[in-house]
Amino acid sequence: MRNGGQVLVQSLVALGAVKAFGVPGESYLAVLDALHDTQGQLDFVLCRNEGGAAFMAAAWGKLTGAPGICMVTRGPGATNASIGVHTAMQDSAPMILFVGQVGTDMKGREAFQELDYRAVFGSIAKWAVEIDQVDRIPEILARAWVTATTGRPGPVVIALPEDMLTSLTEVAPLTAPARVAEAAPDAAAVVEALALLAQAERPVILIGGSNWTDAGRAALQGFAEASDIPVLAAFRFQDQFDNFSPVFVGEAGVGMLPHVKALIRDADVILAVNVRFGEMTTDGYTLLAVPSPVQKLIHVHGSDREIGKIYQPVLGIQAGPNGFAAALVPVRGGWGAWRAKARAAFEASFDVPVQPSPVDMVAAMAHLRGLLPEDVILTNGAGNFTVWPNKFFKFGPKARLLAPQSGAMGYGVPAAIAAKVAFPDRVVVCFAGDGDFQMNCQELGTAMQAGAQPIILIVNNGIYGTIRAHQERNYPARVSGTTMQNPDFVALARAYGYHAERVARTEDFAAAFDRALASDTGAVLDLDISPEAITPRQTLSQMRAAALAARDKA
Repeated sequence: MRNGGQVLVQSLVALGAVKAFGVPGESYLAVLDALHDTQGQLDFVLCRNEGGAAFMAAAWGKLTGAPGICMVTRGPGATNASIGVHTAMQDSAPMILFVGQVGTDMKGREAFQELDYRAVFGSIAKWAVEIDQVDRIPEILARAWVTATTGRPGPVVIALPEDMLTSLTEVAPLTAPARVAEAAPDAAAVVEALALLAQAERPVILIGGSNWTDAGRAALQGFAEASDIPVLAAFRFQDQFDNFSPVFVGEAGVGMLPHVKALIRDADVILAVNVRFGEMTTDGYTLLAVPSPVQKLIHVHGSDREIGKIYQPVLGIQAGPNGFAAALVPVRGGWGAWRAKARAAFEASFDVPVQPSPVDMVAAMAHLRGLLPEDVILTNGAGNFTVWPNKFFKFGPKARLLAPQSGAMGYGVPAAIAAKVAFPDRVVVCFAGDGDFQMNCQELGTAMQAGAQPIILIVNNGIYGTIRAHQERNYPARVSGTTMQNPDFVALARAYGYHAERVARTEDFAAAFDRALASDTGAVLDLDISPEAITPRQTLSQMRAAALAARDKA
């Protein structure tokens, strides 16, 4: 006989879970008790806020391909964690959130911290379920694992009534995960897709999503290079294709560069592999007409729910990305100049003016591009500062980017901690704005306790930069609610055991970063950035002046 908490934890171990991120709560004490016996197999990473814990689990899923496990208590714990569930959904990242729940004898009375989790998470999770029979814990957990990892991966939420965890049962825990083969492409459809590409004058490949393997990415790269077709990455998936390849031409994401917009708009055939067509990748759904694009769209995805969801393709293929990539054979056409021009524009995008700032991020990024190891992991949250890791770094085949498609502030620090938990020997660098950093800076305590301390670069300009930019464009010279007074970030980081420095000049950055790399306690570098350096190519004053001129002209 085992209690439900023991069945759940032993089943997680059998499925292959090795870390669970969470904040303890009295609603799932039986699970915490069972975790006492799995130390070294399945460890509980103690977090400081459920939002940070959920971000860590979402990042774990995106980085490893295995569901990130998060455990939180009922009510406020669950609502705090909802930001990570939403992020995992928009990132197509596998995740399982376990939430404590009131006992079944109290349900429906608005008991202390009671929520209807199916209703709360129904629109932001791939599946939300509540266990109401202890004997069904293995069944539901097995289904949750498969649901989170197959098709379009995503988050699953499982509510755990307290009495389900303490009740005894003879049911056996799971012994192994299900093995689900990737959906293979229809052979005739592959032939048709290749024929459409061969007939094109301006073809483009658009790549994104989760569930890629190294072999799958290599196969797609080999096809693209042999066919000389330009490759674009969907929003924040540029780490899924070797940026040093001559066919890689940029990222279709927020702050989309003009040559990328032109490529998508002017293409006659687009092969979209493993992509969900979000707002950022389509420039607000303007680059392709809804629902029937002018471009001939070939949409390949492991989930039938994504094909035709927004854009009607001339050919939809339900298949996993790796099997589809392996089935491709090179095609040739007269588009070599089209690809070469796009690659030249991508390379030219790294050439921008010296920034009007005490620390010039153009120079800092150039230094990092030449210094960081090939298997580096970069993370970021949300804000104008994300242009630096997203647009001014080249990701080789071993480098990874953890950045939220949901645009969630506060993601970068927890994601970096999760990356160090997963790969303690790899260099992990988090880019965080000063506002973004303060969303989850308390998780430095989690990092200290777990011995998982990344390097954090605070791009500190004293403003909520993205909102300030919108403010100056729409309400120029009327600043409201976007200027911050910040704490001493160096003192704060040192209180959490980090090496920390304030970097006040561009010429001091290289030496400071060397010290950060050498530190065995992680490091926080507080970079002095002028608010004027709001974007790489336009200052805040220029933005305001343009808006005032347009208003006066009107």
